[in-house]
Amino acid sequence: MTSADDIDALLPQTQCTRCGYPGCRPYAEAIAAGVAEINQCPPGGAAGIEALARLTGRAVLPLNPQNGVETPAMVAVIDPVTCIGCAKCLPCPVDAIVGLRQHLHTVISSHCNGCELCIAPCPVDCISLVPAASLDVTPPGPDENRARFEARTARLQRRRQEREVLIAARKLAARPPAVQ
Repeated sequence: MTSADDIDALLPQTQCTRCGYPGCRPYAEAIAAGVAEINQCPPGGAAGIEALARLTGRAVLPLNPQNGVETPAMVAVIDPVTCIGCAKCLPCPVDAIVGLRQHLHTVISSHCNGCELCIAPCPVDCISLVPAASLDVTPPGPDENRARFEARTARLQRRRQEREVLIAARKLAARPPAVQ
């Protein structure tokens, strides 16, 4: 049986959710458990499906069109005239978008993996995808995508823990003193 670790190592780590799972690792676990097909990852495309087929011993299948289509490497761009600084694009899984609320946001093109997760939440449709080659950008590889995703996940977890400690301390300080 093929391990989820081995499968995950072959995925592009875009965390795009187009496979129907909340990220590459859950998709890898589903493949390993035999509950997902190997043809649900548009960013991995035909080459990814072939690699997964070799690894798992499954038949090569065409990319499932319900999950999307294979495209060249894409990068998000933000129209600076239209951006309203709403910050709805900031939950980028690889921290490729930077900006402050009510200020222009921008994409760090060399970090963008083209996951498309920033497009739907944008209320003014100021984000589009363009081929990375048109910007002369080399998109990050799976290892860099994984490292950036894991660093973001760890940072968010630290912030949640810090917030919980702060809230607990405030609640403790707000308690009335014990009557003696």
